[in-house]
Amino acid sequence: MTWALKRQIFYLVVLLVFLFILGFLIVSPYINKVPTCTDNIRNGIETGIDCGGSCARACTFEVNQISVLWSRTFEVIPGRYNAVAYLENHNKDAAIEKIKYKFRFADKNNIYIGKRDGETFIPPSGKFAIFETGIGVGNSIPVYTTFEFTETPIWHNVSEEKLNQLKVLISDIKLENQDTSPHLSATIKNDSLFTIPEVSIVALLYDEKGNAISASRTYLDVLAGKEIQNINFTWPKPILGNVIAKEIIPMYNFFLVKLK
Repeated sequence: MTWALKRQIFYLVVLLVFLFILGFLIVSPYINKVPTCTDNIRNGIETGIDCGGSCARACTFEVNQISVLWSRTFEVIPGRYNAVAYLENHNKDAAIEKIKYKFRFADKNNIYIGKRDGETFIPPSGKFAIFETGIGVGNSIPVYTTFEFTETPIWHNVSEEKLNQLKVLISDIKLENQDTSPHLSATIKNDSLFTIPEVSIVALLYDEKGNAISASRTYLDVLAGKEIQNINFTWPKPILGNVIAKEIIPMYNFFLVKLK
């Protein structure tokens, strides 16, 4: 073997080694890719594709569906109504940041007379209310009200530590002037160090049979940590029926809540 041939073989070996290393560097990230929650593959400790395990998104098959307990309309003034859907999230550690819904209204003959579309969040664990105001259906009277979600929910796991610390308390509920100009007052307290923005508070009044006979809503721009505020609800006309129980439901987006 001549010296020139040996030199050519050497250069060829060096080139092959270089190409092998280059190829390995290019292919290696794909072969040994670290699992993520956005790679559209079930890998790592995920229990589904990009969900479960250490992912923020919960797998749909691991969560319980939301129960619609009831949905109704309440007349505010002639021709104007509030609609309320009363629901329950059976998942203690899962919530929805955003989901679209629809109310549908029918008259006493079950003839469709209107709808109202909206978007909301779903808080973790427990009963909550979705409230729509200022509904007009012309000269018709809504007797039947239905509620449904119009898109597939995207569930997210919530921090158990945050869930245990975040407490909003309602006290001193008092209804006055039911037969003239009804006024409901209460005290709301953020019993945590978290700042809660955009708090929507729904009031429901029940008769002796447990049926909701009226509803109202008020709003707070923010409820700071350990803050206490007085809240008030009013109605433009008397509330018919015997009010036996009162329920006040604070509604806020769990994902917007931050520490001070």
